[in-house]
Amino acid sequence: MSKVDMQSSKTLLRVEDLSVAFPHGDEQYLAVDHVSFEIAAGETLAIVGESGSGKSVSANSILKLLPYPTATHPSGKIFFDGEDLLKADEPALRKVRGNRISMIFQEPMTSLNPLHTIERQIAEVLKLHRGLSDRRARERVLELLQKVGIRDPETRLNSYPHQLSGGQRQRVMIAMALANEPELLIADEPTTALDVTVQVQILQLLKDLQSVHGMAILFITHDLGIVRKFADRVCVMTDGRIVEHGPVEQIFGAPQHFYTRHLLAAEPKGQPPKHDERQPIVVEAEDVKVWFPIKKGFLRRTVDHVKAVDGIDVKVREGQTLGIVGESGSGKTTLGLAILRMISSTGRITFNGQDIQENSWKEMRPLRRDMQIVFQDPYGALSPRMSVSDIVGEGLQVHAPHLSPAERDRKVATALEEVGLDASTRFRYPHEFSGGQRQRISIARAMVLEPKFVMLDEPTSALDMSVQAQVVDLLRDLQKKHGLAYLFISHDLKVVRALANDVVVMRNGRVVESGRAEAVFDRPQTDYTKALMAAAFRFEAAPEGVVSE
Repeated sequence: MSKVDMQSSKTLLRVEDLSVAFPHGDEQYLAVDHVSFEIAAGETLAIVGESGSGKSVSANSILKLLPYPTATHPSGKIFFDGEDLLKADEPALRKVRGNRISMIFQEPMTSLNPLHTIERQIAEVLKLHRGLSDRRARERVLELLQKVGIRDPETRLNSYPHQLSGGQRQRVMIAMALANEPELLIADEPTTALDVTVQVQILQLLKDLQSVHGMAILFITHDLGIVRKFADRVCVMTDGRIVEHGPVEQIFGAPQHFYTRHLLAAEPKGQPPKHDERQPIVVEAEDVKVWFPIKKGFLRRTVDHVKAVDGIDVKVREGQTLGIVGESGSGKTTLGLAILRMISSTGRITFNGQDIQENSWKEMRPLRRDMQIVFQDPYGALSPRMSVSDIVGEGLQVHAPHLSPAERDRKVATALEEVGLDASTRFRYPHEFSGGQRQRISIARAMVLEPKFVMLDEPTSALDMSVQAQVVDLLRDLQKKHGLAYLFISHDLKVVRALANDVVVMRNGRVVESGRAEAVFDRPQTDYTKALMAAAFRFEAAPEGVVSE
């Protein structure tokens, strides 16, 4: 049956007048406010909107996976194949979850069990719903890992989540979601952690599986470029409500609501400060190597090494930004952590002219205020037991103990406002914020100490387009005001282009191309860099064989 026939004959999911209320003190607020939509078999519906608009809450409600056990549905019905899931009991839902409806969550590190291997986690889904034997489950796991682009999947079966890159973890989540060939796939920012070339591969994979199995897809994203290529219909959400919906061509060609027009116009703009060789070098690394030993045998002898970073030279000047780009697993983050002396490495590393390579942890501590980091994962980086005020102010307690509680609170409030958050929310906890809002809290935590050097590891990957533009402007303003040196790691080349003076392209732990940003972006020399640029700026498939991990 063709996709058109399936869409015309069967509505697979219908959400009617859905509202979701979360507790807030003695009151409740509506995170989702009377939302209705439907998805036909074989169709892709995208829900777009800014962080906190209610996209993920709407999607999570379908399988009753809301973060609050006390969350309520003041109104609404969710019909899947004729059954109201809001009225279904847990045994009925367990038959649906992971089997007929699967979900790819936004952040794989919080969704994968850190104590179980990749094989065990994917096989568990197969054994639970399909009753496969150990041998057949392993064969299916290998097949799935290969489908989602994991290179040499046999070597990854016994890996744990922390041993994989962010993009590799996301692909494992996709493999797990597709294991039982679900009728409906809910994809909540499924390509957030992936580099641009692999995004193309994954989206094409989902499209291929959809055409073969007639799978419907509910696609939650802030990336409008992906929506335009991938979705059939679009719902635009803000403040918990759907303000516009319709076919992709209609929404992108003739948007009616001012908020939709705002989203379509939002993207990182502006230019980085001009490259200035006269500025002093803040951080310099020479011949940096990070090799991880591969041990085998009963005596665990080292038989080889994983060369995560293999002889790299970089320098970052005051008031300048060095962009590090490349695929997941290319060594970008490992290089940054080595420069910050957070992992062991060989080579020479200097900070403000001081050789810090041999510094002990105790000797590094006074420098930590001036060398800050914003992590890729705002979920794992923020303690769920601390309020936002305590999280952002924790560094001030360590590095500025002379401040009074009132002075510290004022600095925290100012830092939150600078990253676009309401200072009155500082007494809330991380789970009360969306993914994008949590990333802004992470940025505020680093900036409140007024550092000289900041490593930004995918700081905009969890943010919607309009907030990306705000954060880029914020980072640029802070850089100009304080002369900050940035090491900016990202797979989003549009953001890198708006912020970086110089660019280093990495692959398999080595530099394949480097130079002034405008030269690398406009006149790439290597095939690999050309493939990255093609995928990022024209959303074209990269040459076959370039991007497998």
